[in-house]
Amino acid sequence: MNTNHNSAQNQIKREIIRTENLAKRYVMGSEVIHALKSVSIQIHEGEYVAFMGPSGSGKSTLMNLIGCLDTPSAGRYILNNQDVSNMTDNQLAEVRNKEIGFVFQTFNLLPRATALDNVALPLIYAGIDGKKRKERALQMLTNVGLGERAGHKPNELSGGQRQRVAIARALVNNPSIILADEPTGNLDTKTSYEIMNLFEELYQKGHTIIMVTHEDDIAQHARRIITLRDGLIEKDQINESPIFAK
Repeated sequence: MNTNHNSAQNQIKREIIRTENLAKRYVMGSEVIHALKSVSIQIHEGEYVAFMGPSGSGKSTLMNLIGCLDTPSAGRYILNNQDVSNMTDNQLAEVRNKEIGFVFQTFNLLPRATALDNVALPLIYAGIDGKKRKERALQMLTNVGLGERAGHKPNELSGGQRQRVAIARALVNNPSIILADEPTGNLDTKTSYEIMNLFEELYQKGHTIIMVTHEDDIAQHARRIITLRDGLIEKDQINESPIFAK
């Protein structure tokens, strides 16, 4: 289903993700697990999409494929005009670093590194020199309201601040998509709303956001909700009345 959120300016946005009959099978001893059976979706630049579904629905498998963390057993995946379906691990790593900004439930920050160094990490892999790395990382931290905490290590920050550092790191390479896996899973309700408010700001600035969640109230912030069940798309619908975080 080729849907887009209902603003005139987004009707002409280019397609950034296309999957065609994407499938993933795992062999566990004599058993074959069909984690994803046949999923075809298109996502356009500037969309804010949530993948919803119960445990075992295939949403995490789909996120791993879209995030180039895994390769499909069958089907095709086109990311930003590149067919990444059959890439090697090294090629996938390059695509990940260039095209995708990850935000994880567990933050995945280096405990001994400062907020600034954590944010700058993807720029090292991208070959950006030290001075530019620091400038860009500090700018990203400032953008998420943490410029004054650049020298702090993760254990000196609250959960919400750590997730902001992770979001700044996800943005630092100017990726094509931000992929957020249960981004509020380790946060209390108030902090969750603050993080969702930040995602709303990023969406309003034109970022493409794909969020994986099993929580309906978090999914309701997105403008399009794709519900998976048993490795297939059960529903793909525009969210006519999204929640705006306070």
